[in-house]
Amino acid sequence: MSEFRMPSLGADMEWGKVTQWKIKAGDRVRRGDIVAEIETEKADIDAEIFTNGVVHELLVQPGLRVPVGTVLATILEDGEETPTAGRIRISPLARTAATALGVDISTVHGTGPEGSITRIDVERAAAGKLPGKKPPATTDEHAGMRHAIAAAMARSNREIPHYYLEKHIDMGNALDWLRTENLKRPVKDRLLPAVLLIRAVARALKDVPELNGHWIDDHLDVKQAINIGFAIALRQGGLMTPAILNADQKNPGELMATLSDLILRTREGRLRTSEMTDGTITVTSLGDLGVDTVYGVIYPPQVALVGFGRIQDRPWACGGMLGIRPILTATLAGDHRATDGRRGAQFLEALNRYLQEPEKL
Repeated sequence: MSEFRMPSLGADMEWGKVTQWKIKAGDRVRRGDIVAEIETEKADIDAEIFTNGVVHELLVQPGLRVPVGTVLATILEDGEETPTAGRIRISPLARTAATALGVDISTVHGTGPEGSITRIDVERAAAGKLPGKKPPATTDEHAGMRHAIAAAMARSNREIPHYYLEKHIDMGNALDWLRTENLKRPVKDRLLPAVLLIRAVARALKDVPELNGHWIDDHLDVKQAINIGFAIALRQGGLMTPAILNADQKNPGELMATLSDLILRTREGRLRTSEMTDGTITVTSLGDLGVDTVYGVIYPPQVALVGFGRIQDRPWACGGMLGIRPILTATLAGDHRATDGRRGAQFLEALNRYLQEPEKL
């Protein structure tokens, strides 16, 4: 029997709340199905299941805030038999609470799905009354998001030995190709420069794969999938970095469609679990705000962040001639535990090389 647990959506997430179940006991589920809506400090997400089978039990009621890792439901995988009837249904969180409080679970009346025992049931049994007051709600609707971001960035600065590199890139070829390509497309399908930048990052990661991974348990776990987190500003304030999954397998048109959809769903609060948890590197572009150079902070457990400033006309020497060219400043923030400046420089040079031949992206 497999367990569907409260997912972790990033560094320092501590809790989550199921706001709505989209399944019930007995339903058949397949990998990738949306089974619940979950509220966290930073975002509301659609939670995916990662196994095939039949829902056995829902262990947590909607509205109950539980720690990351709490078992929310159990799934009978294909070929498994239903456990013997008559066993006590109790969530792992409630069982832990019962042990700590000295409560005999056989004497507890369960109020959860199908009579399962919840943590609140255990606390009631231990105290002989309802639990104490809930923590007061904040008056700032964005405080939770800011707290989550602050915790992650504090951890990043505390734990990650950053190194920074920057490179000026001539975007003349890329912008010329983009103008020509967009003339062939309907207005709604035209490409933004960000698409070429994301595509070039994905190609460069093939050359320097050490930047595409996570630092976990004091070692680098290089990822095969290239899932590029893209920083998206929310209209009401705050920032989120959902991932473009398998970015290296998408052509520019597919990337544009994926990016447009991702921005829309991020701002509507309709992200999927995998888009929040599976990012392998982050890209942030602040050129539209007039920023020349971006020095980012790595989002753990990732080991790199690529920043792009604005494209601006600058004097540029090429072939012994001095002219004016559209120049972009690209930066790399790297985790010195995972890579060094030499590998970082190779990545930026690969990035530059691919942007000089946009027709091959």
